Amino acid sequence: MKNNIYKECPIYTTEILTLRLTSLEDVSELLRCYSDKKAVPLFNSDNCHGDDFHYTNIERMKEAVDFWQYSYEHRYFVRLTVILNTTGEKIGTIEMFKRETEDEFNHFGVLRIDLQSKYEKQQYINEILQIANQDFYKAFKVDSILTKAIPNSTERISSLESKGYVPINKKFVIYDDYFVRMNATN
Repeated sequence: MKNNIYKECPIYTTEILTLRLTSLEDVSELLRCYSDKKAVPLFNSDNCHGDDFHYTNIERMKEAVDFWQYSYEHRYFVRLTVILNTTGEKIGTIEMFKRETEDEFNHFGVLRIDLQSKYEKQQYINEILQIANQDFYKAFKVDSILTKAIPNSTERISSLESKGYVPINKKFVIYDDYFVRMNATN
């Protein structure tokens, strides 16, 4: 199958950021994100079996990356490392997958954005959403993308709204604070 993100994951680049498949070489730098107490409350850990993504040691971070690689190989989700183009610093990750379940959100994409708190700024979130809006509908074969933004994540909410995401104003499964964007080309 041509253009299968699970067979060959593209590298996505904007002027400011690069997104590429997360690997074990990212572990030590990603620990800065996942040990950041200010960032953890902004992560979307809904339906992650109690994992809050607050990791305080390299061993736990490595276990997470191992699981992310396993999940990619088994086509559960794609986890991409967010890299600053100017410095090469790895400032967080994003996750994307297509839901396949029997509810009103069947075949929706779900985007999770985990950034160090100092990068939880519109400038960086806009770049991630630009890539999602341009590439993820096709890559994941979805018509809609859902993502979470808790009420006090004002930078993220401003970015979402500027990129065409709107609150769903109801629960997503049992969770609150989701935004959705339909593919504008459909």
